[in-house]
Amino acid sequence: MKRKITLKQIARELDVSISTVSKALKNSKEISADTIQKVQAFAKLYNYRPNNIALSLKNRKTNTIGIIIPEIVHHFFSKVIRGVELVANKRGYNVIIGLSNESFSKEVINMEMLANGSIDGFILSMSKETLLQQDYHHYNETMNQGMPIVMFDRVVSDIKCDKVIVDDFNGAKNAVQKLISNQCNHIALITTKDYVSVGRLRTQGYLEALEENKITPQAELILKMDDTLDYEVHLEALEAEIEQLFKAHKNIDGVFAVNELYALSAMKVARRLGLNVPDDIQVIGFTDGVLSKHSTPSLTTVSQHAQLMGERAADLLIDKIETDFDTEEEQFQTVVINTELVERESTK
Repeated sequence: MKRKITLKQIARELDVSISTVSKALKNSKEISADTIQKVQAFAKLYNYRPNNIALSLKNRKTNTIGIIIPEIVHHFFSKVIRGVELVANKRGYNVIIGLSNESFSKEVINMEMLANGSIDGFILSMSKETLLQQDYHHYNETMNQGMPIVMFDRVVSDIKCDKVIVDDFNGAKNAVQKLISNQCNHIALITTKDYVSVGRLRTQGYLEALEENKITPQAELILKMDDTLDYEVHLEALEAEIEQLFKAHKNIDGVFAVNELYALSAMKVARRLGLNVPDDIQVIGFTDGVLSKHSTPSLTTVSQHAQLMGERAADLLIDKIETDFDTEEEQFQTVVINTELVERESTK
C-alpha cells in the first residue's frame, strides 16, 4: 500500500513551496508546464487526494481567524477570547468562535467547517476527548494544507505548531508552598485525570512542593475527578466526592484544587461539615475568575493571565499568516505565561 501523502510532503520531495504544489495541481498558468507535470505525476504516483480540511490557502486570504474552545461559559476562555479579539481587531482581522463542548467529533466538524474558505488560521484549546483519544489527525491535516494553528492552555508535544501555555507546574508549586508556609501539614489535592495536560502539570507541581519540604505525598489525599462528567451540571456528584475525602481524612488542613469549581466546592463542603475556612482548613484554587473574588470567603487563587494568553496567541497566529514561508524556513515557538498567586480570605 502506498503511503498517504500531503501537500507539504509533495512540496518537500520536489523542493518547491506548498503554494506551488497547490497551484500546479490546479493547472495554474503561474506555474511552468514542467513543474505541473512533475507535481501531478508525483501526486498520481502516491494517490494524493485533496483534504476536506483547510482548502483555504494563503492566496485566498479572508482576514478572519477561528478560535476553537472547549467551553463557552468559562471565565478563563472568555478572557482568552477578549485578548484574541483585542489584537485581531487592531491588526485588521475578524474572529469566529467555534465550540467543541469537550467533544472530539465536534472539534473536527468545527475545524472542517471553518477551514473550508472561512478563515486564515486557528487558535485552539484541545477538547478533553481529543486528549483522551490522542487522535490529532485533524491538526496535522490542517497544517499540512498550509493553514497555521496556534494552541493554547491544553497542548501536546506531538503537534509541531506555535503554542501559548501558562506555567502550570510552578503556579501549582507556589500555591502549595504558600499552604506549607501557613503551617498546613496535610494538604489534599483535587485534580483531573492525568491525560489532561494542565491537570497533570499542576499535580506534578503539588508533589514537588511537598517533596522539597520533606512532606511525604499520600496517594489517599489526591482526589482525581472523572472528567467525563460535567460537574457544573452534576455539582452534587463533585461535592459528594469531596465530602467523602474530608470525612475519611479529618486531619486535612489545606486543599489545593486545580480549578475554580473544585476549590469553591471544597469550601462549600468544608462549611457544611462545620469546618471554618481558613481557621480549620485553607483552600487555594487555580484560575482567577469572578466567583473567586466574590465567594465567601473570597478564594486565594493562581491567576493565569488569560487575556495576555489570548493576545500572545493572536500575535503568533497573525505573524504566521503574514509570513512567506516559501522563502523562509518555518520555525515554531512556545510562549510561557508566568502565573501570579492572588491572596484572599481562604488562606491565612
